[in-house]
Amino acid sequence: MAASDLRPVVKLRSTAGTGYTYVTRKSRRNDPDRLTLRKYDPVAGRHVDFREER
Repeated sequence: MAASDLRPVVKLRSTAGTGYTYVTRKSRRNDPDRLTLRKYDPVAGRHVDFREER
């Protein structure tokens, strides 16, 4: 159970407002704050910031 506590599954939602999400795992030790990644949004047709939602 300790492995899932250290690397939880998080949803990354597009900041473009399209509602598109990615699912990934993150390290709580390295990234204790909300994760923000720049990824491709196929609905918007361009790269946008994806922010972690809780």
